[in-house]
Amino acid sequence: MKLLVAGDFHGDSSSAVRLAKRASAEKVDIVLLCGDIVEMNTDSKNLIKPFADAGKKVILIPGNHDGFAVADFLADMYNVRNLHGYSAVYGDVGLFGCGGANIGLEALSEEEIFSILKKGFERVKNLGKKIMVTHVFPSGSLMDKMSHTNLIGSAGVRKALLELKPDILFCSHAHEAEGVEERIGNTNVICVGRNGRIVEV
Repeated sequence: MKLLVAGDFHGDSSSAVRLAKRASAEKVDIVLLCGDIVEMNTDSKNLIKPFADAGKKVILIPGNHDGFAVADFLADMYNVRNLHGYSAVYGDVGLFGCGGANIGLEALSEEEIFSILKKGFERVKNLGKKIMVTHVFPSGSLMDKMSHTNLIGSAGVRKALLELKPDILFCSHAHEAEGVEERIGNTNVICVGRNGRIVEV
């Protein structure tokens, strides 16, 4: 299965258009969006539509700039999957996720983040490949060290990595760390951004 994974558009529809063309050219199976698709109070109409028009299956989670209601709205409007608190199964590959972050008006506690991830994991734990999707990056990671803003990594995400042991974690949130990849426990952690990354699983 080939994934195009991206995040942190912050309302930049040109990123969505460019990546939708890439998704078609590369014949990806799923477009996975790791949050901050919309910038607060901006128009959201051309951020998912390019992928839908290209006939691509889209899975998303909200970031701290989207809000949970906006993510639900986008999922309903374009008939795509919001993975926040849920799971998705494709053959022997299971995805589960938690959107939002540990900062902002709709901040989740670290306990909530871990609980949401554990709930989704329970539905995919017996599959051959398990992919965790978050917006916020794990605490103590390279992303945490590279962030030049007031963003802090999530202890809840780190706990989930170490206890649930997914094969891959896709996250975003730290723009400066886009493209960074590291190993934490048994998990390959990949920080994506608006440039996107193609991954085969």
